[in-house]
Amino acid sequence: MNVLLVACGAAIGAPLRFLADRALRRWIPGRFPWGTFVVNLVGSLILGVVAAADGPSVAALAGTGFCGALTTYSTFSYETFALIEGRDRLIGIINVVGSVVVGVTAATAGWTWGQTL
Repeated sequence: MNVLLVACGAAIGAPLRFLADRALRRWIPGRFPWGTFVVNLVGSLILGVVAAADGPSVAALAGTGFCGALTTYSTFSYETFALIEGRDRLIGIINVVGSVVVGVTAATAGWTWGQTL
């Protein structure tokens, strides 16, 4: 049953990541990878809430499935490498530091919020 929950969550998270990235690229010009940054921020917040909920079905559907497909460490790594390789080192560093700080802050906020629910 958990495998089906993971698959259902991923079936929503992956297309949402794609659409969010494309929309943010159109709305916000520049070299900073806003699409990946925003989906990782949102995913960290949701995963914090899910972790606080502590239910195995919720964790499979929303945590592993949805958040696992919505967020993307590989794209974050690739985009950061491309920025640094393309001589946009400062933007690459801002991406790394900002993503880690904002992601951990969002997960903490989600956990705190989830504890109150």
